Amino acid sequence: MKVQLKPVTRENWEEALKLSVKNGQTNFVPSVAVSLAKVYIKPDGDSVEYIPFAIYDNEQMVGFIMHAYEENTTDMYWINGFIVDNKYQRRGYGKAALNEMVQWIANRFDICKEIRLTVHKENTNARHLYEKFGFLLTGEVYDDEDVMYLPIK
Repeated sequence: MKVQLKPVTRENWEEALKLSVKNGQTNFVPSVAVSLAKVYIKPDGDSVEYIPFAIYDNEQMVGFIMHAYEENTTDMYWINGFIVDNKYQRRGYGKAALNEMVQWIANRFDICKEIRLTVHKENTNARHLYEKFGFLLTGEVYDDEDVMYLPIK
């Protein structure tokens, strides 16, 4: 399966706001609205940049993923706010989007040595996806979520 990551812009942001996870998953990930607010508010500091992407299967928006990074670092490359809309879950979109995001980060930032993300302790589906992809636990906890990292060669 192949998906495309397209920046969230004034043309597609309203469609992105309609994306949602299943009822039992709402505690695992912020809403798209919260993720988009971070782009402007910069809660992690002025040196952190956020790039929000919509996940597309052809012309159909199926999810959202955001990259946050601090330039000129080797380990401050994060994936946040990653959701596949409830109508499209369990179809391989998560794995395909994760692959696209990892490749995008690795290709854009030559000095990146690892990509990080957080996962809710009870989000077993996401944890399984990340582990299968090669992400490892750091042993750190951020905002009550386990931090995982993917070494980039």
